[in-house]
Amino acid sequence: MKEFKTQLGSKELIISTGKLAELASGSVTVRYGDTVVLATAVVSPEPKEDIDFFPLLVDYEERLYAAGKISGSRFIKREGRPSEAAILACRLIDRPIRPLFPKGYYNDVQVVITVLSFDLENDPDVISIIAASAALSQSVAPFEGPISAVRVGLINDKFVANPTETEMENSILDLVVAGTKEKVMMLEAGSKEVDEKTMVEAIKFGQKALQPGIEVQKDLITETKHTLQEVEEPEIIKEIKKYLGKKIADVVTQMDKAKREEQIEAFEKQILENFEGNYKQVELKSAFGNILEKAVREAVIEKELRPDGRKLDEIRPISMEVGLLPRTHGSGLFTRGQTQVLSIVTLGAPGEEQIIETMEEEGTKRYMHHYNFPPFATGEAKPMRSTSRREIGHGALAERAILPVLPNHDEFPYTIRVVSEVLASNGSSSMAATCGSTLALMDAGIPIKAPVAGIAMGLMTMDDPSTSLDSTRDKPLGTGKYKILTDIQGIEDFAGDMDFKITATKKGITAIQLDTKLKGMEIEILAEALQRARKANDEILAKIDEVLSEPRKELSKYAPRIQTLKISVEKIGEVIGPGGKTIRKLIEECGGKEVTSIDLEDDGTVTVASTDSAMGEKAITTIENMTKEVVVGQIYEGPVTSILKDRMRGNEIGAIVQVLPNQDGLVHISQIANQRVEKIEDFLKIGQVVKVKVMEVDKERGRVSLSIKAANGPERE
Repeated sequence: MKEFKTQLGSKELIISTGKLAELASGSVTVRYGDTVVLATAVVSPEPKEDIDFFPLLVDYEERLYAAGKISGSRFIKREGRPSEAAILACRLIDRPIRPLFPKGYYNDVQVVITVLSFDLENDPDVISIIAASAALSQSVAPFEGPISAVRVGLINDKFVANPTETEMENSILDLVVAGTKEKVMMLEAGSKEVDEKTMVEAIKFGQKALQPGIEVQKDLITETKHTLQEVEEPEIIKEIKKYLGKKIADVVTQMDKAKREEQIEAFEKQILENFEGNYKQVELKSAFGNILEKAVREAVIEKELRPDGRKLDEIRPISMEVGLLPRTHGSGLFTRGQTQVLSIVTLGAPGEEQIIETMEEEGTKRYMHHYNFPPFATGEAKPMRSTSRREIGHGALAERAILPVLPNHDEFPYTIRVVSEVLASNGSSSMAATCGSTLALMDAGIPIKAPVAGIAMGLMTMDDPSTSLDSTRDKPLGTGKYKILTDIQGIEDFAGDMDFKITATKKGITAIQLDTKLKGMEIEILAEALQRARKANDEILAKIDEVLSEPRKELSKYAPRIQTLKISVEKIGEVIGPGGKTIRKLIEECGGKEVTSIDLEDDGTVTVASTDSAMGEKAITTIENMTKEVVVGQIYEGPVTSILKDRMRGNEIGAIVQVLPNQDGLVHISQIANQRVEKIEDFLKIGQVVKVKVMEVDKERGRVSLSIKAANGPERE
């Protein structure tokens, strides 16, 4: 076994190889603190047949044993399908490594990250990027790494590299930077309205902080040399380019998406018919896509001519509506160009929060954003299966974008779910989901702190104009030209080099996500894109303000009303009752359907959710009466429930009076009247309501002493 060590942030990073999973093409374990991950890479010896994409698969396997846990489910103890957190970790690892494989490389590559140990402080996701890079660097795959990654926090106005989970609780920034020695490969961030200048400084800090992870992998690569698989460049591109001539350039600038796609399809059909005898169909389609991509690139770079005729910094036409659906709690429709998203808000009681049980955390989640992308959104007919990784990733991005502006639980104790239905997509649907969610939340009357807008920024690069369509994208941007595009659409995403999503309020950034097809991005380009995104998001926020300038003052009449009260912790059991019997009966007595839930927290907070405010008030009053405690010196009214006699002697002792729904007390015979009482029945009857004063409370014995004389006589206060 060989070990390679370096200091990354505040802790030592240890990469070990030669001990575990030796049959994999490459395998390493990476330790950071007491968090340990195993990364394996397996590469097929031959290219996959009849495909035109790189078949990279990244799997992130959470193991509950890593955190010393056993599943809380009574029936399922084995790990099952990956959690959303695991899927997001898969995407985090995939995105920075995918661009570092050459075009035309079609061998199967699978990277599996298995979390073996988790110390509850050092998140495995960032070190998993380093581990994946190290494992690939040991394999025969032509991976052009290594890469490293670091998490950046902003705590007390200072940047911190790889802060612990505890430290992150005080951070206003959660930024993951992945990169090569010189360039940024991927960004993922959530922040509490951090301004653009600070974000750029954070990226620079992260790029510098990740460097030790690069250097330690170079030592690993030096000691584990291997021969890399080669990729042959196909000659077919030159032949097809010569056949098409300049005709393809006219097609890519067709403003109408439907007509453009129709013409592109016709050209592709011509290519297949004319070259089918010499090449496979998949090779022809791949080559045609390559030429189409470069034609779009050339039009933008040389003529600043975008496919739909917009200026480089121009946003597509925007329209917005709110309150579209009659029975939902809030809805917003956001349309930008040919991308359209309908977002719907549902409000629920605190008890409807999502329960989270993963390797990393246990608890609940009060805000959820779910993103659906059906095939009709792109005019396709495909089977609708389970939620895709892409849908989970886009939903998480929009959720992260909105979180900083949500009211806190004390101010607004509801559980909030937003579902964004993508109805049409021609690029930037996740950013449309963010804008639609802002509209829907305000339409629902949720007092968000500020509206959030989102924009996707793109990039086109070309090295030397003289090389035109034959140029590559692997050289530094400084050697050629580039153009930054605002609000990219589908074909610009396909043909471009960057998808940089930025969400923001007027005050600052709430989330960012950067993906690139290049072998890295200069920070100067990212800084310029952030400034242009600020201008675009301000424009969108102004349009949102025209539609709905602030959250509605009232919730939908169909939304539950939440009322709360605080009771003694000792009384929680009384309200719940044996097996929940008391609380179920209370809900039934208050209308059943009208009172949707009654939730009790460990600190004695009781939350009643109801669709009828009168029934909710009835439930609150009932619980108050159930949990009130008698106070010495206080006067109460209540019915006489029984006459108490001495079991041995048979003489009367006094009367039992109910002073509260769950509390009664004894009026001793001497405290019934100012005169001598021989028979209690001469003065009191069962069911008679009397005034009594509390004279003494013995909590240990559960006894309350009452007096009718003191309540009605001269002693009355």
